[in-house]
Amino acid sequence: MSMENPLGNPAHHSGADPVGHRPRRLSTETKSALKTTEFFIYLASVVAVLIASMVVGTEEGHTDYFRADKAWLYIVILTVGYMISRGLAKSGSRDPYDESH
Repeated sequence: MSMENPLGNPAHHSGADPVGHRPRRLSTETKSALKTTEFFIYLASVVAVLIASMVVGTEEGHTDYFRADKAWLYIVILTVGYMISRGLAKSGSRDPYDESH
């Protein structure tokens, strides 16, 4: 009895999968994170937040309104944003192709 799966290929019921007869599945990937401009923009943003936090300090008669805890909160927000952007970039990046093409 031969059935078709949703992809339209005949289903095998013998239990043995003819791996040797199928072309090997390959896929392309997005660029490495270190090769993207978003990585360098992320690093520049983190450095800018740290420098701004260091430069803005207490002066005579003024309070420190950009304290370290606020700076680290901004860095965490930047990190989460960067991770989400990389996840979205990689989520639809698989472009499958067969070795036979």
